[in-house]
Amino acid sequence: MKKCLSWEVTIIEDQFILKTKVYLNRQSLQYLKQIKGSRAFIVSDSIMESLGYLQQVVDYLNEAGISSTIYTGVRPDPDVALITEGLKLFRESGADVLIAIGGGSAIDSAKGILYFAWKLGSAPGEEIKKPLFIAIPSTSGTGSEVTDFSVITSEGEKVVVIDEFIAPDIAILDSTCIQHVPPRVIADTGIDVLVHAIEAYVSTNANDFSDALAEKAIKLIFENLETLFKDPKNDEARDRVLNASCLAGMAFTNTGLGINHSLAHAFGATFHISHGRSNALLLNAVMEYNADLSGSAANSAAERYSKLAGILQKPARTKREGAVHFMLAVKQLKKALGVENQIRALGIDQAEFANVLEHMAETAMLDRCTPSNPRQPSKDDLVQILKKCY
Repeated sequence: MKKCLSWEVTIIEDQFILKTKVYLNRQSLQYLKQIKGSRAFIVSDSIMESLGYLQQVVDYLNEAGISSTIYTGVRPDPDVALITEGLKLFRESGADVLIAIGGGSAIDSAKGILYFAWKLGSAPGEEIKKPLFIAIPSTSGTGSEVTDFSVITSEGEKVVVIDEFIAPDIAILDSTCIQHVPPRVIADTGIDVLVHAIEAYVSTNANDFSDALAEKAIKLIFENLETLFKDPKNDEARDRVLNASCLAGMAFTNTGLGINHSLAHAFGATFHISHGRSNALLLNAVMEYNADLSGSAANSAAERYSKLAGILQKPARTKREGAVHFMLAVKQLKKALGVENQIRALGIDQAEFANVLEHMAETAMLDRCTPSNPRQPSKDDLVQILKKCY
């Protein structure tokens, strides 16, 4: 029924840490019957409530003798107002268990609530004791169930919070919780997984441990995502894509990401486009920039993309050839998933897009994902990437 994996690896030099215990395979949600605690605060949304998964969580907690306070105010792109509302309820609940069930927005919201509860303390100058934090993803995309990243919207801008304190203690990967995800969301979240793994692989902080996770995630996505997109009821493909999401999360929480995410944060927040679709639209142009395809294509990013081509058994006799074939493989996968080739295909007006180009580039330059990109961009570089994507 379930398997349990526990990571707690620390490397002194280029530190690599994974502390989240992961329960995986179908029906692993039942692990909730075994947890210790007295009161749980559950962060979710109305979709999880209507599908019955929220009640399932409550029922399992009841069997463990744990009472529940439920907050279902989560919306896409959680903002400071949402976090403030949830924080008030969390502090009133006196919970010693925090559970997030839902997509990336639900898990990000729970992390935001936990972060500000910790920073504010329960009384002036007092820090809270961290509750047992359990994350249960309902999409295969963010990998947020094992990361110390949270993305919160503040005054219309997406802000990345990174802190070890907000990493979940336990992740439950029960693929029955994602069986109702529609094909378009499968495509968007699946490409988000791919971008996480690719950016972790070419990050300036990449190492042998993160490489192993990223490579496996990329292989699983290429082998299973199109199958799941065409047949959402395929249990095997759904398990594998959910595992890929978690593996990619483990990789990038140690390495950081890159400008694909920096630009996606800025573009998605400006035009209210889903994070996964934003990443997908930017991916090939970002890789071409990172690999310097218009120049020598002799840098580390080109070499790493070429290695990924080899893993996918694509021609890779030179760095350029391998990088080009990997990018073609990505493009073919996106086409199979119905992802648009250009931003303008979304119906975004060209003049409107041009008016916010500078602002999006400036925002991306300040994003916390930018420093670990393999090629350090100028603002104009980012403007040119966005123009190319349009």
